[in-house]
Amino acid sequence: MPIDSAIQSPDAAAASPPTSGVITCAAYAGGKRVATVEIDDLGIVNAPPDEFVWLGLYEPSEELLQKVQRALGLHDLAIEDAHTAHQRPKLEQYQDSLFVVLRTVHRAAGENAPLEFGETHIFVGRNYLVTVRHGSLRSHIGLRTRCESTPALLAKGSGFVLYAVMDFIVDQYFPVVEQLEEAFEALEEQIFTECSTRETTRSIYALKRDLVAVKRTIMPLVEVCNRLMKFDLDLIPHEIHPYFRDVHDHVVRLNEMIDGLRELLGTALEANSSLISEQHTVQTKRLAAWAAIIAVPTMVAGVYGMNFESMPELHWHLGYPVALSSMAIACVALFAGFKRSGWL
Repeated sequence: MPIDSAIQSPDAAAASPPTSGVITCAAYAGGKRVATVEIDDLGIVNAPPDEFVWLGLYEPSEELLQKVQRALGLHDLAIEDAHTAHQRPKLEQYQDSLFVVLRTVHRAAGENAPLEFGETHIFVGRNYLVTVRHGSLRSHIGLRTRCESTPALLAKGSGFVLYAVMDFIVDQYFPVVEQLEEAFEALEEQIFTECSTRETTRSIYALKRDLVAVKRTIMPLVEVCNRLMKFDLDLIPHEIHPYFRDVHDHVVRLNEMIDGLRELLGTALEANSSLISEQHTVQTKRLAAWAAIIAVPTMVAGVYGMNFESMPELHWHLGYPVALSSMAIACVALFAGFKRSGWL
């Protein structure tokens, strides 16, 4: 049935308790928000082309998803993916609807805080758009407000909202990648200004693991954007394609930033390993030099410590001071030689 018969006034919607898992369900006509729609009133198949419903869900139950599926005629496989989550970013077309999976990434406050990933699943139809969020820490309230502030673009329908959601999520990647770059700069300074340790190697490995995780999140979006920029998707108006090219440019830039950082990390890991090996070599040379210095007096003392009665200089009056002087001179000479060669 048409949206006009399915919607209710905002006051009536505010008086009713919110449905579990439902963030907002609003109807738009001519680029303006006209009312709030109940889940039970989503029968909008015959709505005019300039009207659509934007439904936002957060970790909905299977029962709620099935109710939305019956109202909008969504595909079983897409509903199953939206419920179980743990999907890779992708774009799938089911007859008269699109199913898009995006992954969100966020780093909590703290220097060593881990990356936290979430998923946003999007169903796009001629007169509806449904977003399903799993584990996403950032709300889409700001996004909805930003879209409503441009009614001329919002009037283009659910295709423009799909672009806005993708652009909103992709823009969240930049602060995360910049934080990873800052972490690399700190590691780089630590490698070349301090003594390299196993902890430095462990930090490089952890940073590289985070980069791989972010790469898996961003890389599939290149294919998704390429598909959305083509002309074989009737649900995406022709005038929206340039906007998806902008998202594609951002994704390509992010991939280049990550690839460059991964190469630098590989070089930093090799440099760190070389510096650790060099430190081990220096320590080995230092120990060898001191062992040689100590060996001289040990040898002389060992010779004169043998219990033989007919040893030369055994009863010599100057034998003791001469032996001590010889050992001291030999040790000083060896120390000076090792110092010049850089072993000490």
